[in-house]
Amino acid sequence: MQKYFKFFLNLFPRPFLIRVSYILTPFIAFFLKGTKYTDPIDNKSFRKFLPYGYEKVRENVLSPSTLSLERHRLFWLYLKKETSFFSEKHKVLHFAPEQAFYKRFRKMKNLEYITTDLNSPLADVKADICELPFQDNEFDFIFCNHVLEHIPDDTKAMQELYRVLAPDGTGIFQIPQDLSRDITFEDDSITNPKERAKIFGQYDHVRVYGRDYFDKLRAIGFEVSEEDYTNTFSEPEMDKFRLAKGEIIPVCKKR
Repeated sequence: MQKYFKFFLNLFPRPFLIRVSYILTPFIAFFLKGTKYTDPIDNKSFRKFLPYGYEKVRENVLSPSTLSLERHRLFWLYLKKETSFFSEKHKVLHFAPEQAFYKRFRKMKNLEYITTDLNSPLADVKADICELPFQDNEFDFIFCNHVLEHIPDDTKAMQELYRVLAPDGTGIFQIPQDLSRDITFEDDSITNPKERAKIFGQYDHVRVYGRDYFDKLRAIGFEVSEEDYTNTFSEPEMDKFRLAKGEIIPVCKKR
C-alpha cells in the first residue's frame, strides 16, 4: 500500500487530492473501524491508520476519518488543553487550512475564522503570504503550519505574520524540521522536483529547517516557546493517538 500512496501523492496536485478525499474518506474509515488507535480530533477509533509520505512513506500515521497526521493531532491536543482557543472569542487567520480542522473551526461560534492561501480550494482569501491584504495587529491567533518550507523568501513571510498578529496574540508555525541540524539548509539552484524531493523531503519544498528556525522567528520579533508537548503523554497514549515523539510545536507570541 505504501507505494500506491506515494505514487498518487506525487502524481496529483494537492487541490485535486483534497476534493477527492472528501468522497473516499467515509468508505475508508468504515473499512478500518476498530479499537486500537484513536484520532483525538473526532474521537473515532480504528484498527490501523493509513501510510503517508511524499518521499519517505511512514506507516500507520494518517487518520482514516479526519485525514490528520501526527502533527495535526498534537496541534489539536495542545490547542484544547493549553489555550483559550475553544472557550473565548478570537479572530483567527489560518493559512493553507487543513481538512482535519477546516469544518470544525468554521462551525465554532466563538471564532471569526478566516482562511487564506494561493491555491487551496478551502481558502476564503487568495493571498501571497509575503504580501498579505490584512491590517496590522488584526488577528488573535494565526496558524501557518507546514507552509514556510515552501516559501522562497521566508523572512518576508515571517515579517508579515508578525505584522498582522495582534499584541499578546498567538502564532503557531509548525514546519518539517531536522532537529539534528543546527543550521537550516537551502540551495536556490535546486529546482528539479525529483531533486527537491530527494534533498528537501518533498517536491515543492525549498529548504530543510534546522534548530535555528526558532532563532529566526525570534529575530523577527516573536517571543518563541519551543513546546515539546509529546513529553506530556505516556507511551501508551503516544501510541494510541499515533504522535511523533519529540516533535516541537513553535508557539509564538507578539509582546
